[in-house]
Amino acid sequence: MMDIKQSKILILDYGSQYTQLIARRVRELDVYCEIYAWDAATADIKAFDPEGIILSGGPESVHMENAPTLNEVVIELGVPVLGICYGMQLLNQYYGGVVEGSEDKEFGYAQVNVTGSSDLFSQVNKTTMDVWMSHGDKVKSLADSFHPIAHTSSTPFAACQHQELPIYGVQFHPEVEHTADGREILSQFVHAICGCENLWKTDNIIDTHVENIKQLVGDEKVLLGLSGGVDSSVVAALLHKAIGKQLVCVFVDTGLLRFEEGDQVMQTMADKMDINVIRVNAQDMYFKALAGESDPEKKRKIIGELFIRIFEQQAKELDDIQWLAQGTIYPDVIESAASSTGKAHVIKSHHNVGGLPADLALKLIEPLKDLFKDEVRKLGVNLGLAPEMVYRHPFPGPGLGVRILGEVKAEYADVLARADHIFIEELRNHNLYDKTSQAFAVFLPVKSVGVVGDARRYEYVIALRAVETIDFMTARWAHLPYEFIDLVSRRIINEIDKVSRVVYDVSSKPPATIEWE
Repeated sequence: MMDIKQSKILILDYGSQYTQLIARRVRELDVYCEIYAWDAATADIKAFDPEGIILSGGPESVHMENAPTLNEVVIELGVPVLGICYGMQLLNQYYGGVVEGSEDKEFGYAQVNVTGSSDLFSQVNKTTMDVWMSHGDKVKSLADSFHPIAHTSSTPFAACQHQELPIYGVQFHPEVEHTADGREILSQFVHAICGCENLWKTDNIIDTHVENIKQLVGDEKVLLGLSGGVDSSVVAALLHKAIGKQLVCVFVDTGLLRFEEGDQVMQTMADKMDINVIRVNAQDMYFKALAGESDPEKKRKIIGELFIRIFEQQAKELDDIQWLAQGTIYPDVIESAASSTGKAHVIKSHHNVGGLPADLALKLIEPLKDLFKDEVRKLGVNLGLAPEMVYRHPFPGPGLGVRILGEVKAEYADVLARADHIFIEELRNHNLYDKTSQAFAVFLPVKSVGVVGDARRYEYVIALRAVETIDFMTARWAHLPYEFIDLVSRRIINEIDKVSRVVYDVSSKPPATIEWE
């Protein structure tokens, strides 16, 4: 990770689905943090030198065989500790308390009654809190060195505090939106109890990263595969700010991008920002390679492998390139952590430009690998990228290739790109774009009879898809106004003569996936 010379919090991950959310909440408080596996090496924890430690929740029971345990270095460091859910249970067990399975399990909304004075709740200023619970086990008897500071109707120890040390436990999850005062609790712990300063701000992030890039790269050249997506665009802008013309970008126009996106990428990066971009117009190559193939996984593989061949050829034609830049972001690092080895920062081998041959012999630079997606977006805007580009909805790596059902043809890609453009344009016109999490059009390779004017039209079908979601693990179909859907449908059929029918997808995830492939 980057050498962050400032206040920082360490989060030890015990397997909670909310661990990344804890980190995001801490960073939203302008404090830097990192996530290590619960079994991270003692030397690594000491080397991180945190101002405070948060123990996450987890799905296990402390009584299970080989259950995750508490590394004594957490206590020995002498810094404040906050245990959340499983983390609270571990702390109590460590100090001699008793944890047991509960018949009254709590999953979801609960009311917590604050019963004792604690600096942890100093910013809350209320005796009853609405919180989110998710636990089966609970503390049966509190360790002698702790005293209770909150309870629920079925959990006598919903929060506790060490009587002498700055060690705290909460059975609920302050990091989730459903805990109304969660931000205040985390702020109190991070700022007041740990003493962390508000230094993790966008300007500071840019300055720190630019300086680190300059020191790492020196006067050598860096190659970046520019896709037009958020991560690669922000990497390009950040590297350009740091090393200028030492950066060389290769942009492969596959013919499967958004409407006129190839020209937009060149206009933004090459013309407006003066970044050195080599454009490869490979549309014909892609449509030829995809001819006759209908299987979505095989289409993905063809698209990815062709990009690698093109990128490899361009790299070999360039002189004196020493570095390969990639848009790896922090969730990629976390998800690839090998907890069984105790090392939480193993980067997955299949980087963004996966499968490049070893004989390229390029050193790897990943300038965004300590940033979450929302931080990357903020960084992009502050680096001069247009907000409407940086805050776009997710777009699949293979592009329209997986939103064209069945075989991919140039004709289909053109129809789909235009239909998708109309849909997105109207979402923006009606202030609905930011109210949906992801919206796009899908090309169906079937024909349907329609009547346009007095003429019969026998053409293709376009499906519209829009969803609302927080984490993309589950999603609800967006309940867009009927009048709006009617407008979009009429525009697509009137303006694209290859379309005779438009349908709207009203399936949620699960059981459906967000993409149609």
